[in-house]
Formats: sequence, structure tokens, C-alpha cells
Amino acid sequence: MADKTIFEKIIDGDIEGDIVHRDEQVVAFRDVNPQAPTHILVVPRKVIDRIENMTAEDEALVGHMVYVATQIAQREGLGNGYRLVMNNGRGGGQTVFHIHLHLMGGRSFGWPPG
Repeated sequence: MADKTIFEKIIDGDIEGDIVHRDEQVVAFRDVNPQAPTHILVVPRKVIDRIENMTAEDEALVGHMVYVATQIAQREGLGNGYRLVMNNGRGGGQTVFHIHLHLMGGRSFGWPPG
């Protein structure tokens, strides 16, 4: 059995996280290395290592991740705008191989990103 990712450890309560949302499908918590004043990760309970390894049955789960992010953004007062980001693979900036959505706000973002 593979070692748990840090996200699985937070979801399972093995290590503490600053949880802002929890439901049957996802857990959202503040990033420990924030890149914006508000930086929250929305992580599915189901472990999917990379975006391309999703299946058709995961479509609703990813939609739920986006929906939860919008609800958190509203609660966090990000009405002026925010950014949602999913990194995929090392070349795409993914460092934890458990898909997750970054919700970032509270500052202006440039284009193109990164």
C-alpha cells in the first residue's frame, strides 16, 4: 500500500489542517504556503493522482469542487475576483499527486500566469 499523501493525512485527521469546509465529497483547507492573502485548497476525498486519471464518474466530483470553491470565495469576501487553479504533473507545477483546486484571492493576478 502506498504512503498517504499529505492531503489524505489532513482529510483523515492524522495531521491538523485549517479546515474551512468539509462534506461527503471534499475537504477544503488553508494552504500552509499561501501565494495570496486567501489561498485555500479544495481536495476530493477520493484520491485521483492526476487530472488525466479521472474517469467519467469523476465529472460530477470535479464540478462539486468548483461549486464549493465558489461558495467559500463568497464567504471569504472575494467578490472582487479570485483565481481557481488546478496544476497537473510536475511540469504543470503539481507537487502533491492528489488532484486539488487552488482558490486564491485578496490580491490582483497578472496574465499570463506563472
